[in-house]
Amino acid sequence: MRIGELATKTGVSVRALRYYEEQGLLAAARSSGGQRHYLDDAIDRVYLIQMLYAAGLSSRTILDLLPCVDAKVNTPQSRALLRAERDRIDRQITQLRQARERLDAVIEFSESSASGCTRTDSEALSTPATV
Repeated sequence: MRIGELATKTGVSVRALRYYEEQGLLAAARSSGGQRHYLDDAIDRVYLIQMLYAAGLSSRTILDLLPCVDAKVNTPQSRALLRAERDRIDRQITQLRQARERLDAVIEFSESSASGCTRTDSEALSTPATV
């Protein structure tokens, strides 16, 4: 299938597919005219790449994992890499929760009379000031 068809079937932009190829994550055969042609299994590969990106993995990390995926081999190195990525994500989750707690505290304080903040209603905020 050609790149546009792969993009349509996966919901991924043509630009992203080209990027995946540049990064070595996705392979395409070339026609004599230079057009990319993908095998049907490219659909699953794109879904996997998208899933790993959504999990926060970098293209470099994904590239390191793909040989294990392709060979259907689960190595100590691949498991260690996945655990390290999971730990990184856990740290980010902790940091985001802490940030949310701080924001909640600021919101709560700003809404109290002790804050000294002047409260305005939403209409006043959306009405342009006159000079």
